[in-house]
Formats: sequence, C-alpha cells, structure tokens
Amino acid sequence: MTDTYSRTTPKSPPLPISLWLPAPEYLATVPEPPAVLPDWAIDKIRSEFTRRPGHLPTGLLRLTIGDDAPGMDARILCATHPGEGDGEAGHTPVILAELHPNSLPAPNAQIASGPEPGALDDGWPGFFHRTHRLLDGDGLLLIAARQRRDHDQLRDPLGLLIATARTAGFRYLQHIVVIHAHADGDHLDPTPPDPDIPEVVHSDLLVLDTARSRP
Repeated sequence: MTDTYSRTTPKSPPLPISLWLPAPEYLATVPEPPAVLPDWAIDKIRSEFTRRPGHLPTGLLRLTIGDDAPGMDARILCATHPGEGDGEAGHTPVILAELHPNSLPAPNAQIASGPEPGALDDGWPGFFHRTHRLLDGDGLLLIAARQRRDHDQLRDPLGLLIATARTAGFRYLQHIVVIHAHADGDHLDPTPPDPDIPEVVHSDLLVLDTARSRP
C-alpha cells in the first residue's frame, strides 16, 4: 500500500511520522463524504487530543471545508463533539479542519496574505489567522487532508499549508498518517476513500498549536 506522489515539504527538518491503523472491530473504514477521516479516526482524535495532560477535558469542533474561495467561512460545515470541560470560562475546544482535496492549493502555488490578514476573502492565510485568534493562545488545530490529482500526478500541498499556518503563528508539532484499510486477519485490505484515485490509501493529519502558548 505505497502511494506514489510528489510532495512539497517544509524547509525545517521533518518531524517523526506516526501511523494510525484501524482496529479489527472497525468495519466502516471509508469516510462519509464530504469528510476526510473515517469515524474510527475521529474517535482516536477525541481520545488522544481532547484529554491532554495539564488541561481540562475539552470538546472537538469539526470543520469540513470544501473550497477556499472568497466567503469560504459561510460554506464550512461545522459539527461539535462535546467534552467534559465544555462551558468552563475561557476554555477552548480542539479544532479539526478536514480539507477536501478540491479546496487545496496546487503544490507550486504562491499563497500570499493580503494587507489585512484574516479578511473573509483571504483564502488559507485568512483561515489560519482567524483560527489562531479563536484558539486564543492555548489550543490545538488539527488539519486533515489527502493528496489531490494534478495533471495525472498525485501531489499534496502539506508544505504550503504548514508554512502558511506558521506565518499565522502556529507551531507544527506532529504528522500522523491515517491508513484507509480494513484489518483482515494478519493483513490489511485497502479501502480507498475515493474510487477514482484507488492508489490513495491514506490521509495526513497535521497537529498544530498556538506557538505563543509556550514560554
């Protein structure tokens, strides 16, 4: 289950990559459109990231983003998964943004912020600036994405997204590879989330935090 694609990488040294595999009891391993991640991965996110040491348990705010055109906020689908700490004064949920492949920039695109970062028509720079303000210095942003097909090649723009997030003030902490497969005995049967691109059998999950929350 090896994907062949051209990757645009950030300039900083790569972080260790964690691999997430579904447990045998999970039969539904294909995400429900327009989601990027399957339900078992959402459960794992809630287990590992909404109960952090030194923090109250918090909820998960799940955003499904289909495009980055002007006014994108009005078209974002939003779902909440409450946590035990919800309702505490100043308490911020973990935000998961699932990026549909069609919403991602081309690998060689230039993402530039306008004169007023965070404006509604500011594309990905605006999204990251607004999310950074929403997290208010003490929260996590998780970005889920899959490769996109570009001129018959599989490419992903993770490097561009990471660079744009860093410009907005986020710190890149972790890269998780979520495998789309079903466990069958001692092997995995691939379950591609997009039947038109059967060679794509994983999604990427980036973990970011607000850098100013650290001393």
